[in-house]
This record gives sequence, C-alpha cells and structure tokens, in this order.
Amino acid sequence: MTEVISRDNYFDALERGRKEYHSAYYAMYSSLLGGVTMDPLLMQVPVDDHVVHRGDGVFETFKCVGGAVYNLRAHLDRFAKSAHLLDFAMRWSIEEIQDLVLATARAAGKSDCAVRLMLSRGPGSFSVNPYDCDGPQLYIIVSKLKDGFMILHPEGASLGISKVSAKLSFFARVKNCNYLPNVLMKKESVDMGVDFVVGFDSRGIMTEGACENVGLVTPGGELAFPTLDGILCGTTMMRVVELAEANMAEIGLSSVNLRDITQRELRDAAEIIIVGTTPNVTAVREFDRKSLPAPIPGSITSQLNELLLSDIELNSHIRTML
Repeated sequence: MTEVISRDNYFDALERGRKEYHSAYYAMYSSLLGGVTMDPLLMQVPVDDHVVHRGDGVFETFKCVGGAVYNLRAHLDRFAKSAHLLDFAMRWSIEEIQDLVLATARAAGKSDCAVRLMLSRGPGSFSVNPYDCDGPQLYIIVSKLKDGFMILHPEGASLGISKVSAKLSFFARVKNCNYLPNVLMKKESVDMGVDFVVGFDSRGIMTEGACENVGLVTPGGELAFPTLDGILCGTTMMRVVELAEANMAEIGLSSVNLRDITQRELRDAAEIIIVGTTPNVTAVREFDRKSLPAPIPGSITSQLNELLLSDIELNSHIRTML
C-alpha cells in the first residue's frame, strides 16, 4: 500500500531520499520561501511551477573562482535579455538579483563553486497559459564546480556531428529552460562515445554544441566562431574573442571573426576549439572519427586557454568578490 505523506512524516520521507550526490549541492535561494537553504532535501521547486511542466523559464550558469564570480555582469545582461524576449515581468532589478546571487554564494561558504540562476514563469495551474501564473519566481542554486575539461583530459576532446535539428533562430538566442534539443545532443555524444557534438543547420552551416560554442583556427591563422544569428551568444566565447583580438600578434593570429562556418572548413581546420563556462578553452583531438594533431604548448588553443584562465583568476574588472 502506498504511504500517505503528511506534515507529520514529510521530513522523514525526504530523509529516506538523501543521496550521495546531494553533497555537491551547497545552497539554494528561493523567492517563494524568501530565503536560502543549505539542505539539499529542501532545494525544491513546486510541481505546478510552469518551469517544471512547460520549461517556461530562463537561466544562466556561471562560476565563482577564488572567492569571486567571473564575468557576472555579462551573464546578468544575457539573463535580462532572455527574460525580456520571453516577456517575463521582472520583479527584481539586475542589481537586486546580483545581490541575491552573491548572498547565496556567500551562504554556501565555498570559494570555488558553480552558480545557476533561474527565473520561472511561476506556479499557478498545469495549463500552458502563462497568464495562469501568480508571477515569476527566482531560484539560485550553488553547487560544486567541475574541473576544466583540459585539466581532466589534457589529450583533448573528441567531437562528433549531431543529427538533432538546429533550433530556430529566436529560440537559439534565448537561454531558456526548454533544453530538450540540448539534452538529446548530449545523449548523442554519450551514445556515440565522444566528448561533444556540434550541430549544423539546413544550409550546412555550423551552429553549436549541447552547452558549448565551437570555433576553429584556419591554416592561415584566422580564429572564427559562428555568427550570433542562430546560436546562443556564449559569454565565454565572446570573452575569448575579446582576449584574442587584444593579443592577436602575440599568439599568432591573423584575424578574429564571427562568420558562417561550413563542415568542410571544420574538417580542414588547423585547430578546432570548444569553449564554455565549464570546458573553458578545450582543444579538439578528433573530429568525426578523424584524428587531429595533439594539443601542444604554444598552439593557438593552448594560448587562448592560458589567457582565459588568467582572466578568470586575475582580472579584477570582471571578478565580483563575494
């Protein structure tokens, strides 16, 4: 017989569900509760919140390194843009959200951590109608920060070609919580036995990975990433572009561009680069089962990764201290 859960036995039931992976969840702020909890079992979202049953929400993920959140303003600006594009009625200013992010991260008590910021349409029925919701809710989750990909895999990454249809331009440019295409891309990579996959649109133009941007270095020394028309404007990608433009001569680049990239160009690239909040700058050692030169010190990719890591650890202009 199924147990009936009431106020009297609710916490006992929760405790039975405690898992080892919960130790990686440090803190959560919920606007519904109006505070922060450090108990993973209490890090919950109502089942009738439209972010749960409709994916109706936007989010950002960023990291705190050495007691400072990296590139926070860029993430908050993209967060606000996504919310605006989906017509969310924001109840918080960007400054208020930043204060809540920092307060939640401080409560976690970790100098290195990952932070996920999520704005939902809110609870209020199981319909598809967004006007049934009481109003938007804010959730901030602080969790364990994973090591960069090249730390765990200095030999570089394998990259496959995704068969998942590319998102329509509007949805690609909004960092929304309906991530089913991204989930299927990640499933593809696991099923294919590769680290990442990258998509192409109906014209054969490269788009993006499941949670990463992909670029290349041509034999002539051009660093190229896709245009922003059909992909998410990656904060790490744009920061790498800025760092590359500021150090072109030193690292041996002839130009830096956002442009259309074909599959043929990717196959003929001197270097293929994966960038993102978690992987940082990752070298590709294999594309579509074809081996590429192993990442070596002094390559464009390795130099860009060094520039980014230095930026993350030392650039006080875009590090927001806890």
